[in-house]
Amino acid sequence: MTDRSVLTGRSAVVTGGGRGVGAEVARLLAASGASVLVAARTSSEVEQVATELRRSGANAFATTCDVSDPHSIDSLATRARDTFGQIDILINNAGIATAAPLARTTLDEWNRVLAINATGAFLCMQAFVPGMVERRWGRVVNVASTLALTGYRYTTAYTASKHALLGLTRSAAAESAAHGVTVNAVCPSYLDTRMTEETVARVTAKTGRSREEALEVIVGQNPQKRLIDPQEVAATVVYLCSDAAASINGAALVIDGGELRR
Repeated sequence: MTDRSVLTGRSAVVTGGGRGVGAEVARLLAASGASVLVAARTSSEVEQVATELRRSGANAFATTCDVSDPHSIDSLATRARDTFGQIDILINNAGIATAAPLARTTLDEWNRVLAINATGAFLCMQAFVPGMVERRWGRVVNVASTLALTGYRYTTAYTASKHALLGLTRSAAAESAAHGVTVNAVCPSYLDTRMTEETVARVTAKTGRSREEALEVIVGQNPQKRLIDPQEVAATVVYLCSDAAASINGAALVIDGGELRR
């Protein structure tokens, strides 16, 4: 059962909050008492999530934001401060996944993936962490991947971006440690989300395998033989935002059913 008081009085920004992990994180933050600003590129998706949260009694708002655009992040920061006054929690969840061999990864694709998955989180942290440091309380959770800790074929840009995100996490955590602010990452394996469905579709298109065969290959990487439920990731994220996790800083919490330990 969710403790509805654990984050009472806290305000949170969730990027990539219109669906998947981001939407589940927004729901659980709200259920834990936080006020939430849900941000993503697609207006209809974030509006739907915020409306759902308000109907459940939460203090929730929606705004559009493209984290690959610095001006859009500036607008997000302004909207957040105008809405809440201060931001206590930042969840950097916005991200994209692509797949291509190293030799076929274009520079445009490389730059786009890095801009969204790594630079976007960097700019959001620059926008919100100084205020947390000044108030001596804050939580940043970056949604990374098991590929922040290893590497697979055909994922050059994505893997590099998630390694960069984890390096950013660890460095920022060291800087903020003495100021009541923690910065952590969660590193899930393949999730039961639209992004994984898109990966399955790419595999079927390139290999001729059926959807079921492609999904079996992906699921087979998890020793538990299943996709990770986004709610599992959300629960870990919200725990990291609580006072109970005050001594967890610079961590990469792996959620993969034991995949990396095989």
